[in-house]
Amino acid sequence: MKLRLKNLEISSPAFSHLGSIPQKYTSDGENISPPIRWQKVPPETKQLVLICHDPDAPLPFGFTHWCIYNIPPEVTELAEGGGAKFTEGVNTADGEGYTGPAPPSGHGIHHYYFWLYALDDDLDLDPDWDSIDLIDAIADHVVAQARLIGTYER
Repeated sequence: MKLRLKNLEISSPAFSHLGSIPQKYTSDGENISPPIRWQKVPPETKQLVLICHDPDAPLPFGFTHWCIYNIPPEVTELAEGGGAKFTEGVNTADGEGYTGPAPPSGHGIHHYYFWLYALDDDLDLDPDWDSIDLIDAIADHVVAQARLIGTYER
């Protein structure tokens, strides 16, 4: 992995880092993806990848809610419910695109990591990949990463 310390930053106007994700963006609400913004993309970036993952889910590998990739480096945000113009992989529910937080009732607060990766190559990433295949494919090309963590509890 070629990861170098960079200033890549990720945020959302819908929730703060470690703040609660509004119900609108969950399976209890409209189940649409929240708006996500980023800045300070390294100049050598050829492509961006975003993965939303819940490591607190009671599954062996947690629960991936969203894999979106083949995002050009000049793009600086995904609008609310936006992402379909880029490649969306398969989430843990075996669906394509975003599926909102839906932790088991009474399971406590879950943490949703929105990981943004800047890649040094314009990889020809196939559609319908899950997060494990995607991370394996990009591992040697990550030059910067940033994360935004949101929380949700039923």
